[in-house]
Amino acid sequence: MQRAELADFLRRRREAIRPAEVGIADGPRRRTAGLRREEVAALAGMSVDYVVRLEQGRSSQPSTQLLGALARALRFSDDERDHLFRLAGHQPPPADGVARLARAGLIRMLDLLGDTPAMVLSDLGEVLAQNRASILVTGDQGGFTGDRRYVVYRWFTEPQNRTVHPDDEEHDYRSRQLVADLRAVVGRRAGDREVIRLIERLQAGSDEFRRIWADHEVKVRRADQKTVVHPRVGPMLMDCETLVTPDLGQQMVVLTPADAESRERLALLLVLGVEEFPAATPTVRRDP
Repeated sequence: MQRAELADFLRRRREAIRPAEVGIADGPRRRTAGLRREEVAALAGMSVDYVVRLEQGRSSQPSTQLLGALARALRFSDDERDHLFRLAGHQPPPADGVARLARAGLIRMLDLLGDTPAMVLSDLGEVLAQNRASILVTGDQGGFTGDRRYVVYRWFTEPQNRTVHPDDEEHDYRSRQLVADLRAVVGRRAGDREVIRLIERLQAGSDEFRRIWADHEVKVRRADQKTVVHPRVGPMLMDCETLVTPDLGQQMVVLTPADAESRERLALLLVLGVEEFPAATPTVRRDP
């Protein structure tokens, strides 16, 4: 771990970022160049004290998870992220691990989308990053660990996930959609141990998954339309557009209101914010 170099790198990158790049208002009384330490801490989900110690070269060795959070908070490019890992005494993430860090360009796109809900996912369906609008609409999807990171795993092994869909026909559609998308990933990542182990655990844990998997349906999700039933503002009909990176390793899902009523409800939700509704759990319903 190169503490002095790490401290200088983090400090200089923090000072080089304009607040507007990360969605923070640049008020007239602002004296700090770039971001404040407390703003970096909030964006990365860590304590201000630890950010201070990192910049002063007094910290313990940060974990790879913490480094990933810092890289996202400071909008690092892939090269900057790899440099950060090396300065902290870690090898940069290998090809299969990089998929768990949202690409810097996609993070910037999230910022630019502003009030349009959007999120970045891995090809296996792990949510890697969300903008504020997405969190307001769908809830924070980034706190899961282990196999629960993957939407497909939660769907087939945790029955309570089915309660957000209204009927058995919806359940079957969603199940087949998830499995067909996973089939496409298997074709692209043949022999990948992460994918193989996930499928093995799904087959061991779900009779339904085994049955649908045997049908060998393949379909990559591109566009869809869903009704998001929010507990505070009601149903919002949303068009869902999926944009993928050239290597198909990550995807950005963008949600846009499909009608005037949904636009009004989304606008109301953006004004009200998340603080007033800590217990809000949205329901997602696909329209026939």
